[in-house]
Amino acid sequence: MTDVPESILIDDIATLVTNDPELGEGVVGAVEDAALVIEGGTVAWAGPRGRAPAADARVDAAGRCVIPGFVDSHSHIVFAGDRSREFAARMSGTPYSAGGIRTTVAATRAASDAELLGRARGFVAEARAQGTTTLEVKSGYGLTVADEARSLEVAGRVTDEVTFLGAHVVAPEYADDPQGYVDLVTGPMLDACAPYARWIDVFCERGAFEEEASRRVLAAGMERGLLPRVHGNQLGEGPGVRLAVEMGAASVDHCTYLSAADVDALAQAGGRAEPTVATLLPGVDFATRQSYPDARALIDAGAVVALASDCNPGSCFTSSLAFCIAVAVRDMGMTPDEAVWAATAGGAAALRRTDVGRLSPGARADLVLLDAPNHLYLAYRPGVPQVAAVWKDGVLAHGRP
Repeated sequence: MTDVPESILIDDIATLVTNDPELGEGVVGAVEDAALVIEGGTVAWAGPRGRAPAADARVDAAGRCVIPGFVDSHSHIVFAGDRSREFAARMSGTPYSAGGIRTTVAATRAASDAELLGRARGFVAEARAQGTTTLEVKSGYGLTVADEARSLEVAGRVTDEVTFLGAHVVAPEYADDPQGYVDLVTGPMLDACAPYARWIDVFCERGAFEEEASRRVLAAGMERGLLPRVHGNQLGEGPGVRLAVEMGAASVDHCTYLSAADVDALAQAGGRAEPTVATLLPGVDFATRQSYPDARALIDAGAVVALASDCNPGSCFTSSLAFCIAVAVRDMGMTPDEAVWAATAGGAAALRRTDVGRLSPGARADLVLLDAPNHLYLAYRPGVPQVAAVWKDGVLAHGRP
């Protein structure tokens, strides 16, 4: 049996992104010519390599970059079926709407638990290989009491960040009785699902749930101890942002179409001890040919911004946060530093986590070694695999240094 070293020194790091301005330069707390010590699954020390303490083992970063593991705070990976033809039709001019979700609902209901779990594990491995070490997973493709509960049970086997999204769209059986479906979601479905989840979410959008129904869903979940988050302002201006801020949601996700009042509300909420984070999902806007969110306006106003994948079979079938970073820099007005921060520390804020998204003492040792001298390459070389190795809780989880 191979002995596991008690401490590991990762040495000769060209650029270390700590996301701690007290340790390094700029918003990402960058340290040049750096080193990092892992002990007991956490970061024990980070700083200039000339000051690094001794450790039981040494890993040579060979002049490459180390960043925190990506924190993907929005995904829908518990599903079955395929919607590639829908994507092709959209690329040929068919507008995107929330209605395609029902196609995935039918396939997910028909799938076995083993099929759902196997696929979810595959997506987690895919994301891990691209540098994601923390992944939020939602339900929302079952829409019956039993199917939502089993979706959450599956999600809980691949992540600790589990979200109940029974209010994704109105279930097809309730097409003529949307109020009855809200009664189901806030009653028997919530009773069955709350034990499996940390979060309650609602798609507050035309074609999904109106403001009052969304408020009712969130309030019911909060009464059961679940923390709120919101899908909002994806298909047009609407009440999603306003509702999220009012309810103290951890995040409002999409934010593609914002009024000046929405930006102001998110800026004010960004100053709270527990902010409502504007989580932007550029992969969705890329795959649906919608306008991109104005990240520059949000950041300049003082809002807290995160980037997430929204990996799902309909509107954004990618798990690559590196891709999202590149799009955010190219098309959303973000600097490379801001985009990397948003995909790491921003995602942690959207999950109200302080133990991930940074590489300073006390944080989980979730880190990525890039085949690049600095983090700018994530936007500078889009589409090119750059992850050499990934550590999760201080253990090598993918690749090799």
